[in-house]
Amino acid sequence: MKYLKIYLSLTMILAFLTSCNTTKNIYQITKNYKPDDPQLYETIVKLDSTFFAAYNTCDINLEKYASFFSENIEFYHDQGGLMTSKQDIIDATKRNICGKVTRELVKGSIEVYPIKDFGAIEMGLHKFHNNQEPAGTPSKVGRFLVIWQHKNNDWKITRVVSLH
Repeated sequence: MKYLKIYLSLTMILAFLTSCNTTKNIYQITKNYKPDDPQLYETIVKLDSTFFAAYNTCDINLEKYASFFSENIEFYHDQGGLMTSKQDIIDATKRNICGKVTRELVKGSIEVYPIKDFGAIEMGLHKFHNNQEPAGTPSKVGRFLVIWQHKNNDWKITRVVSLH
């Protein structure tokens, strides 16, 4: 069963990457995007904003940041590899991100798709700024995909794909 979940996750990731193989393509997709469920879209956009506000201030909000992750998280990072331990993700964030890096959402880039009887998939574009570099240093746009689970009136992040 575990291998089936990983296979399905990787299949979904491959489909995501194939459908948006250039930044130009993703902008074209987003430009014409209309959410199927506007209420769900607003919920996920708000969750994204709250999650990354905690990320950007994790030196004081690490506990809040950690609360968003499911215990069975899978975090795929193009540079860091796969992490499946919530505690390892939190420790790596504390060590490498807090006070050093901030995330900026590319305005208008979020797309949200409902997943029947589970939750939602969020896709979009973002930039990460190294706060130890001079102000105004350009940041490259990266893609992200987040799978949110809605269970017992609570939203948790179960899968993340972050590409830079």
